[in-house]
Amino acid sequence: MERLRLAGVASISLVAVEDGDEANTESDGVVGHILFSPVTIEGETSSVPALGLAPLAVVPERQRGGVGSALVESGLAQCRKGGVEVVVVLGHSGYYPRFGFRPAHLSNLTCEYDSPAEAFMAIELQPRVRAADARLVRYHRAFAEL
Repeated sequence: MERLRLAGVASISLVAVEDGDEANTESDGVVGHILFSPVTIEGETSSVPALGLAPLAVVPERQRGGVGSALVESGLAQCRKGGVEVVVVLGHSGYYPRFGFRPAHLSNLTCEYDSPAEAFMAIELQPRVRAADARLVRYHRAFAEL
């Protein structure tokens, strides 16, 4: 996450705090965080505004309480408002479908990383991005350094 920030590619970064005060950034008040950064979809004839969701983190004692869901929903709303057409996530296939994510291969997208097909998911915020040819999604190079 720090490498993405240092590279200047943290497109959307949201923090959930204990008391709901967004101005409070004290480490003891932070209970969750989500980050979206640009991804490249190879094979497109024109650039598709696309972001990757990663990471999503919630402190253990606040998990299963809606913090993560609120962060994802708020992040996707900002993506829509910002004209993002596709968001991809490499994550738990039992969690992300509730937000509209589905296996990315249904949108002819593949991940540059070796991962189970059900773990790489996408949500098309603008349905026009579908194409007949498979397209490879590449994350920022900072992910390869993790």
